[in-house]
Amino acid sequence: MDHHVPLIATVAAGLGLALLLGFMAARLRLPALVGYLLAGVVVGPHTPGFVADAALAAQLAEIGVMLLMFGVGLHFSLGDLLAVRRIAVPGAIVQIAVATAMGAGLASLWGWSAAAAVLFGLSLSVASTVVLLRALESVGLLETFNGRAAVGWLIVEDLAMVLALVLLPPLAAVWQGQGADTPSLWRGLVITLLQVALFIGLMLIVGRRLFPWVLWHVQKVGSRELFTLCVIAAAVSMAYAATQLFGVSFALGAFFAGMVLRESEFSHRAAQESLPLRDAFAVLFFVSVGMLFNPAVLLEQPLRVLGVTAIILVGKSVAAAIVVLALRYPLNTALTVSASLAQIGEFSFILVNLGAVLGVVPAEAQSLVVAGAILSMALNPLVFRAIGPLQRWLLARSQLARDLNARHDPLAELPMSTDEKFLARQVVLVGYGRVGREIAQALRAAGLPFVVAEENRELVERLRAEGVPAVAGDAAQPEVLVQAHIARARLLVIATPDTLGVRQMAHNARLLNPGIEVVVRSHNAAEAALLESELSGKVFLGEHELARAMTRHVLERCAQA
Repeated sequence: MDHHVPLIATVAAGLGLALLLGFMAARLRLPALVGYLLAGVVVGPHTPGFVADAALAAQLAEIGVMLLMFGVGLHFSLGDLLAVRRIAVPGAIVQIAVATAMGAGLASLWGWSAAAAVLFGLSLSVASTVVLLRALESVGLLETFNGRAAVGWLIVEDLAMVLALVLLPPLAAVWQGQGADTPSLWRGLVITLLQVALFIGLMLIVGRRLFPWVLWHVQKVGSRELFTLCVIAAAVSMAYAATQLFGVSFALGAFFAGMVLRESEFSHRAAQESLPLRDAFAVLFFVSVGMLFNPAVLLEQPLRVLGVTAIILVGKSVAAAIVVLALRYPLNTALTVSASLAQIGEFSFILVNLGAVLGVVPAEAQSLVVAGAILSMALNPLVFRAIGPLQRWLLARSQLARDLNARHDPLAELPMSTDEKFLARQVVLVGYGRVGREIAQALRAAGLPFVVAEENRELVERLRAEGVPAVAGDAAQPEVLVQAHIARARLLVIATPDTLGVRQMAHNARLLNPGIEVVVRSHNAAEAALLESELSGKVFLGEHELARAMTRHVLERCAQA
């Protein structure tokens, strides 16, 4: 029997070492992600001993990227994407420009050519969607407004990188004097934009009807394995077709595949069934990244590695935070988005590798980018955990932070013309997502007054245009609850999935209104029991019936009050 099986050897070695080193990292109170990356270093070509097949590992990693982005799409509707466009589009464009300038400036100090410096800076400007998703999931922020804003931001970055990859070869020809001209550049840009637009149009017009219909018929058979197979086949095949036919990246193709399948009533089951495979292949993604790393670069170019890491962790994160604050979003949103961008990943490798193949960047650029990616990926989970303590520290010690948090904002307070019935005995509804909307509709139908507190400024503007009283801001901050007139409210309903701020919201609400009743949503039984005991309120658990159950309870309590 032939035992030369590189695929099996790569998977076995990668997953086995990832388990061992991930467990050791967790015991040392480090992110398990550090162990996965180290597993890749151990089986990579730059360390002695067994060497896994790098080409196979890279393809397995691509499957992990597809499945992860597909999972995001299952929880991310077109409305969610459009809702964060005012922060994601200008924010991503400005942040890419600033980070590229910082990276190019650093490379210029090393004596690199202008073209090499710009391409190197561009590779440092784009964050990894895979790393972001794992970080957001680990802290329970994926389905919050801040999480959706960060994901939308990275989707815009991914689209920008698709254009960059198309334009890089003709630009390289121009830089090297090989005769490419401006019309060819514009032609390539127009063709790429048309391909992306055609793909998105087909997915939103045809895919939104076809794929949910297929999923519905498959589930009627009653076979769990066929249902799971349909979900995985849809994710991988649509991502591959998007790349081959429209020039879109695997990640974006899988993301839009998930978005169209979200229209199916079985989207939650699809997400649940694909979760084990998503987790397994995500581990292989990090192992494949570790395989690219040559530890010798830390000894040969320590200052350059330090400079690259500083741009990734500090430079572009600070730039992103400034942009978010300039767009008048809360400090918490600025910190979350900046933490999301404090790493680089798959597009960075693709860009710098293509640059090396085209002869634009020197060979050491790849080593520096991979070193920066490894360090930033390992540190990113710790950066996310520091958001809460950092925000509290800034508010306690910085007058500027307090001024930014309490600055005048017409959307952060109810208009003077607000009817008196919304200022006393009203329901304060935190969050206006799927659950919040259903509760609001029931309250409106019952003629019960309510005020919405929501971090999404565009959503607040729309609600006000519809005649719904709403304030913009993070309801964990007491001033937001004050503007919602919590002191005279009869009920606080927290419909946001952000469980991190629930305790602070409830604590501040009871300081301002000691007798107020609190109603909260949760995601697991242990968390629900803990919240119920701490808040002395009503906690609802689940997904499918959660909105209806919360709505019934709120209406019953309002009728009794």
